[in-house]
Formats: sequence, structure tokens, C-alpha cells
Amino acid sequence: MVTCVCVLTFKLYQAAKIRRSCANQLPQSSEKSRNKPDDQGLSSKDLQVVKSVVLVCTIFILSQLTFLVTSTIRLIEPEFDTGTNLHYLFAIFSQVSRTCSYLNSSINILVYYNYNTKFRSAFSSLLCVKCKT
Repeated sequence: MVTCVCVLTFKLYQAAKIRRSCANQLPQSSEKSRNKPDDQGLSSKDLQVVKSVVLVCTIFILSQLTFLVTSTIRLIEPEFDTGTNLHYLFAIFSQVSRTCSYLNSSINILVYYNYNTKFRSAFSSLLCVKCKT
């Protein structure tokens, strides 16, 4: 996931450079736009995409951390399973892992609602239809 975020950021930066070079080749319509300094960074929309992807990836990694820890412990200690001496501890870890997975799904809805205008309008219209009936 970290690699995907890095590739996404790199590709967005490349696309922004291409857009700027194409825009610089077009004739300028006013003196004010000619004197405007060339922005070398990502656009605000590109930055918003990167932020939302990083946030979703971070939430996913954190929510899967308990599952990864449980799986690693099970590889090291075979007694960490159901029907063994460590049954109760295993049950606690399993429940925490399940809860984190549910939280991941719940939080993703809020992240998408915050960052994606199309999702926001579709979700709001869906809620409004449900409220009217």
C-alpha cells in the first residue's frame, strides 16, 4: 500500500508537469496571467486525492494490525488458538481484530464523504430518499 501511494503521488506529479507544460504553450490572454509565477507543485485537487488515499491506507493498515499480530503469534506459539490454554486470550484478540475491521468500514464511509463530492451527493440523496419514505 505504501508503494501504491508513492506511485500515485509520482504519477500525479508527472501529470501536473505535463498539464503545466501544455498550458504554457497556449497563448496567454492577458498581461496578468503572463506575469503569474509558474506553480511547480501539485494542484489542490491532486493533493486532495493523495491525502484521501494516504488516509484510507493508514486506516486500513492500523485496522489490520491486530489481525497481523494474532497471525504472527499463532505461527510462533501453536497454543494460541481455540480449545487450548490460551483460548481466552485468543478470543480477546480475535474480537478486537473483528471490531477494528468493522471500524475500518465505518470510518471509510466518513472519509469518502469528506473527500469525494460525487459520493457525498449520492449518499446525501440516498439518505434524503430514505427519510421521505
